[in-house]
Amino acid sequence: MTKPIVTPFFDEATFTVTYVVIDPATRQAAIIDSVLDFDLASGKTSTDSADAVISHCKAEALDVRWILETHVHADHLSAGHYLAGKLDATVAIGEKVPMVQGVFASLFNLPDISGDGREFDRLLADGDTIDIGETQGRVRFTPGHTPACVTYVFGDAAFVGDTLFMPDFGTARTDFPGGSAGELYDSIRGTLSLDPATRLYMCHDYKAPGRDHYAWETSVAEQLADNIHINDSVSRNDFIALREGRDAELGVPKLLLPAVQFNLRVGKMPPAEDNGIRYLKIPLNSF
Repeated sequence: MTKPIVTPFFDEATFTVTYVVIDPATRQAAIIDSVLDFDLASGKTSTDSADAVISHCKAEALDVRWILETHVHADHLSAGHYLAGKLDATVAIGEKVPMVQGVFASLFNLPDISGDGREFDRLLADGDTIDIGETQGRVRFTPGHTPACVTYVFGDAAFVGDTLFMPDFGTARTDFPGGSAGELYDSIRGTLSLDPATRLYMCHDYKAPGRDHYAWETSVAEQLADNIHINDSVSRNDFIALREGRDAELGVPKLLLPAVQFNLRVGKMPPAEDNGIRYLKIPLNSF
C-alpha cells in the first residue's frame, strides 16, 4: 500500500489542521481542509495561513491537483477558492453538499447560492477515486456530523474530517441540521474497518483534559482500543445515548454563522451590495 507524505498545518485560532498530502514518486499533492484567517470582532480576513501552505508547496516543488473539503465547516472559514486560484487546482467536496446548501441558504436568505453544489468544481460520490500520482485516493461517504461529510483515504492514510477526534477526546457532535448520532456511529465503524495500521488524521484537536499538547494523528487500532466514545466495547445504542446527551449540552460554535455562509460558496466572498461592501448575515433568534 502506498504511504503518502503528510504535512500538517495547525491553526490554533480555530484548532483546525490543514493537510498537504504528497505522492512521493511524482510530487503530486492534495490539500485537505484549508483555513482562511478571520477576526470575528473586526470582520477582517487574511490569507496568512493559506499562504504558509502555498509557500510549502512551492518550496517542495509540488504539483497540487486537489483542494478537498471533508464537509461544510462550521468552525472555520475555508481558503479553498483562494488556494485553487493560486495553485490551479480543482476544489471538491462530497456530492451531498446540496442538502446543506438547502438548509442554510434558506436560513440566511442567500439567493446567490445555487442549491445544487455548482459552486464547487467537482462533487464526489462514495467510492470515487481522486488519485495523486501513483497514490490512489478513495472517497468514503461518512455522514452523521453533517449529512454531506466524506472521508478521504490516500494509500495508508485516512482524513476523517469532523467524525473522529483523538481517542482521548472522542467523536464529533451530531446536532447540526441533518446530523445523526446513529449515522455517525455507522460511518465511524466503517472507517474503523480499514486496516488496523491505517493512519487517521483528525481535522481538529482541542487538547483533551490532562493532555498539554495538541495532537492529530492516530490509527485505526488505537481508536478501536481507546476512543472514549466509540471503542470496540461500545454498542450502537450506547453511543447514540452518549452522543445525544453530550450534544444537548453544547453551545453554538463561535464561528458557525460566518463560516457556513462563507463555506457554502467554497470560500468565496459574498456578493458586494450597492455600496461596494460585502456582508455576512446574523439571523436573530434562530438558534
